[in-house]
Amino acid sequence: MQRAVLEESKPSLRRRLLSARKSVPSVQRRLWSGLIQDSAVRFAPYLAATEVALYSPIDTEVDTRAILAHALASKKAVFFPKIGPDNSGWFFQVDAETDLSPGRFGIDEPAAGLPLPVRDQERAEDTIIFVPGLAFDIGGHRLGRGGGAYDRMLTALKRQATFVGLAFELQILERLPTDEWDQQIHYLITEK
Repeated sequence: MQRAVLEESKPSLRRRLLSARKSVPSVQRRLWSGLIQDSAVRFAPYLAATEVALYSPIDTEVDTRAILAHALASKKAVFFPKIGPDNSGWFFQVDAETDLSPGRFGIDEPAAGLPLPVRDQERAEDTIIFVPGLAFDIGGHRLGRGGGAYDRMLTALKRQATFVGLAFELQILERLPTDEWDQQIHYLITEK
């Protein structure tokens, strides 16, 4: 685990951590992604969930394709985010990997599909959301890419879902700077 100076700005942290992740050889990242995904599909909250939200990895993020294949084979409802031009977003259902195509910023997203429903009652055991990030800290805080779309989506789902960060160990810091709108994750899965 790395240490972070709390006073370091979010943009500076983003640049530093993106650079650190890119410095890992692709063979090593693929191996670590495989270990993370193997742990994810054996994770009790995932096994209990009937709805799974994933993300399409950007650049050097932890891959999610093995989780997608497992979730579809297990007959779970699978959702991916779609981000609009105003940087708002929501999760939409896919029935196969082929339901994803390059969208905004070239990131694979659903072209259509049923939206992940927001429920009035707490049912955190039914829905698990795997969350990307540039960094996470030991308190469950997450540093995203800076657009805020994920925090807004997670805010709407915080009563009904379990949030699980997927990250390489080098992305885990002791403490991150946070803002009041930042949403915390419940669990974190790394290669270790």
